Amino acid sequence: MDETYIKVKGKCKYLYRAVDKNGDTIDFLLRAKRDHKAALSFFKKAIKASGNPKTVVIDGSKSNKGVLQKINKTRANPINIIKEKFLNNLVEQDHRKIKRKMKISLNFKSMNEVSQGYNKWG
Repeated sequence: MDETYIKVKGKCKYLYRAVDKNGDTIDFLLRAKRDHKAALSFFKKAIKASGNPKTVVIDGSKSNKGVLQKINKTRANPINIIKEKFLNNLVEQDHRKIKRKMKISLNFKSMNEVSQGYNKWG
């Protein structure tokens, strides 16, 4: 799981993304802020869409770790949280496709364009 920023209508937005161990996209979410509330929304959405993960690899974001710990308190089988920068390389490298699309189009013009572009390359 990772997040990156992209520009939509000239304003920075945060694109939360999760991929499986094969690099296939599990889910994504676009939010205006990168905070606890956005991370909670993303994890709930991703878990609902793809089922219960055994392990989640995150980078140094404190909000992501805090949200996963909060989710674990309500679960019988807690999610194993791995905080390792280099194990997150699959999703980090996949951001390049999104950034390349941004340069070509000179940023996204709408949220719909983000979804269409992501579905095409993600």
